[in-house]
Amino acid sequence: MMHQWHDKVVIVTGGSSGLGRAIATAFARAGAKVVIAARGAEALAHASEAMRRDGLEVAAIGADVTRQESVDALFAETLKRFGRLDVLVNNVGRSMRSLAADTTPDDFQELMDLNLIGLVRCTRAALPHLLKSRGHLVNISSLAGKVAARYMGAYPATKSAVTAYTQQLRLELSPEGLHVLLVCPGPIARDGGPSAALAHARPEDLARMPASAREPGAGVKSRAIRPEKLASAIVAACARRRSELISPPYARLLLALMQLSPSLGDWIVRKVT
Repeated sequence: MMHQWHDKVVIVTGGSSGLGRAIATAFARAGAKVVIAARGAEALAHASEAMRRDGLEVAAIGADVTRQESVDALFAETLKRFGRLDVLVNNVGRSMRSLAADTTPDDFQELMDLNLIGLVRCTRAALPHLLKSRGHLVNISSLAGKVAARYMGAYPATKSAVTAYTQQLRLELSPEGLHVLLVCPGPIARDGGPSAALAHARPEDLARMPASAREPGAGVKSRAIRPEKLASAIVAACARRRSELISPPYARLLLALMQLSPSLGDWIVRKVT
């Protein structure tokens, strides 16, 4: 796999922490030149310095995917430094905690701009270069993008949109040589600190939900996925040019049941969350 990724150029949005940093590290260890992009300058500098100490080739570029000029600058700087692009990982995004009835149109608009429209901005900027290199587009969705869960506000709707957009791209652009991978994971393990979903939640909204809603995945009864393990699976899925990666794999059974019987699927979702 080292030979396959040698001198390939990878951009990972939201690459300064969590799953994004793990994905960037996995590609870099496989031999790629990696660009990590994020809004937080301090976290970005810390992540890039740590990766360089490990002997990995990484560049850190500040970027806000909710601003078109910032996205344009990210791709212009990457092409200026490296002259090509082989992989874009649209990882940046945020979850949410709110009852559906309490989630306002403004809440939907804010999260949609980050989770979907930001991904569209980056994808459109990357496509000419990825088509030229017959490269890889990786969109990080969620199990919530396949089957909605309780107490997650606008999050399932935004990730469902990512899932649909990714399939459209796969149908239209795979014949032109682009590999499109949809990644739908369950809750990702975190190392300390409150999640962004809780940090952005309104106290009055949290008060109307059970305590389990504050847990990873809004209380889904599934072991949290280690980001390093998922990152390795993503690199391997790109090498094999797979269309979809579901984690944990047994979640495919629930997804199939939801298609066969929505009422049975709803019953199962209530049991496992």
